[in-house]
Amino acid sequence: MDQFYQKTQRLETNDVKLFNEFKNGNIAAFTGIYDSYIQLLFNYGAKLTTDRELLKDCIQDVFVKIYNKRNELNEVQNLKSYLLISLKNKLCDEARRRVHLSDVQVENVDVVSTDNVEKNYLSREKEKYDNALLSRLMRNLSPRQRTAIELYYFEERKYEEICTILKMNYQSVRNLIYRSMLKLRSCAC
Repeated sequence: MDQFYQKTQRLETNDVKLFNEFKNGNIAAFTGIYDSYIQLLFNYGAKLTTDRELLKDCIQDVFVKIYNKRNELNEVQNLKSYLLISLKNKLCDEARRRVHLSDVQVENVDVVSTDNVEKNYLSREKEKYDNALLSRLMRNLSPRQRTAIELYYFEERKYEEICTILKMNYQSVRNLIYRSMLKLRSCAC
């Protein structure tokens, strides 16, 4: 868990450096920022609005504004938060503008909740980290051990099915899975 947050801190520090390089005129740094955050912004925005075209336009507007006003921008400590908040504000501005120009009453406008968006993002990132760790640990097992673990835990097969697939007796399969789990635990420490 600590490694996940340390990795996140390193990425945020690199992002701040990249953003400062961009402010100093490095256009390649701007491209790096765009490439790093476009998918995150789209996923975040999709939770705020169902209008994909509006979302794409707002994301583009956020990056155009940052590019055009790069010399006026203050020091940014957390680029991800800065971009997410900029997108949220832009979407809100557009929603207000559309409601103002529309004949629809405000009470009839559906608002997509923004609750738990960051929690969901962190949860997905932690899941990615955990999956990568599990993948790395699984490489320490022999092919037969890996197959037994995958069949039992991932495919949720019964011991009898695993016996048939691996052509082993019941007790041997149980022993194989047990030893495999011991090896995984020892490698994880």
